[in-house]
Amino acid sequence: MKVKYNVEVDSLVIQFSNEKIDESDEDKPGIILDYDKKGNVVKIEILKASQRVGNPKNIEFEVA
Repeated sequence: MKVKYNVEVDSLVIQFSNEKIDESDEDKPGIILDYDKKGNVVKIEILKASQRVGNPKNIEFEVA
């Protein structure tokens, strides 16, 4: 899994796999879900992340 924040475009991307994206869906404005052929989530992109996430520059990754 990769988590990237792009300051220039203010987007936060959470990538779960490198599978080819077959379909994208913007269920809520500014939240884009990308799916593979099997319907598995490949990536989530959050646009205008600084307005939606507390502080996207300080995202922590934790394994429980």
